[in-house]
Amino acid sequence: MKRKRIIIMGAAGRDFHNFNCCYRNNRSARVVAFTAAQIPYISDRRYPAQLAGALYPQGIPIYPEDRLHELIQRLKADQVVFAYSDISHDKLMHLASGVLACGADFTMIGPDATMLRSRVPVISVCAVRTGCGKSQVVRYLCDILRNRGVSPVVVRHPMPYGNLSDQVVERFATAADLDRFHCTIEEREEYEHLLEHGATVYAGVDYQRILSLAEQEAAVIIWDGGNNDLPFFRPELEIVVVDPLRPGHETSWYPGEVNLRRGHLIVINKVNAADPAAVTAVTIAAQAANPSALLVRTASEISVPDAERIAGRKVLVIEDGPTITHGSMPSGAGLAAALRFGAASVVDPRPWARGSLKEVFTSYPHIGPVLPALGYSAAQVEDLKETIAAVPCDLVLAATPIDLSSLLETTRPIIRVTYNIAEEEGEPLKAAFWQFLDKLNLS
Repeated sequence: MKRKRIIIMGAAGRDFHNFNCCYRNNRSARVVAFTAAQIPYISDRRYPAQLAGALYPQGIPIYPEDRLHELIQRLKADQVVFAYSDISHDKLMHLASGVLACGADFTMIGPDATMLRSRVPVISVCAVRTGCGKSQVVRYLCDILRNRGVSPVVVRHPMPYGNLSDQVVERFATAADLDRFHCTIEEREEYEHLLEHGATVYAGVDYQRILSLAEQEAAVIIWDGGNNDLPFFRPELEIVVVDPLRPGHETSWYPGEVNLRRGHLIVINKVNAADPAAVTAVTIAAQAANPSALLVRTASEISVPDAERIAGRKVLVIEDGPTITHGSMPSGAGLAAALRFGAASVVDPRPWARGSLKEVFTSYPHIGPVLPALGYSAAQVEDLKETIAAVPCDLVLAATPIDLSSLLETTRPIIRVTYNIAEEEGEPLKAAFWQFLDKLNLS
């Protein structure tokens, strides 16, 4: 039987998971290539034979997505499988149209084929877009578990941006593990804050192996989703976070709308920062898409130590990278803090951007007068450091989840901006989570 020739369109995460679940041992299909998008420096590598399995002794090449049409023709691909997240419905269909015009099938794999079953209960925290506040919710759940005497175990959506053979399974229990696995700034943003809340964090490439290890030490697993992707593990409780600062996105981005329609509990976050009309609009949209879900509202509260130092100063604002780039947000908590605490001015970093950061501002023209904390490579970290040094400011407001000053040597004083959710009266999110834990007899 002729093996169907397949190209998987990805971004170093969902694509590898789909391959592992559906194609690694599938003799009726042959994956001839991956393509890579969204994340810099992840193309022109190979998915290694160690991970690809016996059917792929040479591994599988990874190419830039902009070569897709040429690859379909040259590699005689029969089917293209779409496998990354946080893309508008409009752009997704343009990509599909291009593939179909080349004569290949365009396919998306459903969640049942790629959700692994766990021997321990799983609660997932996903979203309709990147930057909605998943991290805040996961931290909150970790604190609830610790207060009930349960050590939190979090499995994070993959971010394998380095040597894939060295990232098959990653376990983070201390800050030293971040150095041991040579984590990028983006990886640290997702892991470091959870370690500070007492969690053990797993990530990597092969999520069947990761799940097997996590099950050995977890009473309950929290799945911490990336972007607006679907969970890799089958959850007993699906929490989905919605952002009223981007009304309409909850039903116009893939696969965020899928999450919205699946969720058991929908958290409308940032209600303190959004226009009341926008909060109402996303509430109506959520109820229409998923009338059986429980809806709760939370605020996203900003905290700044020594906030009085901001008043009257010229500040450079650094924001969480993915939220500001492919998350479509012009700014975040950092700019909000600068305005709230009376900065004399916010210095736009564009004229002083160095190296790859110049390209970032060109690629994402929606970005406001802020600097995304990008560090996908050592060279880009250096670009970030040089840009900070060049901007004529009195101090830096860093609203990234990590302690940026511990990674970058700079003469600029850095003030951290943190943000956490705050519940409404009755704490409905905590009550729903407690009810879930009570069913499991976790105390």
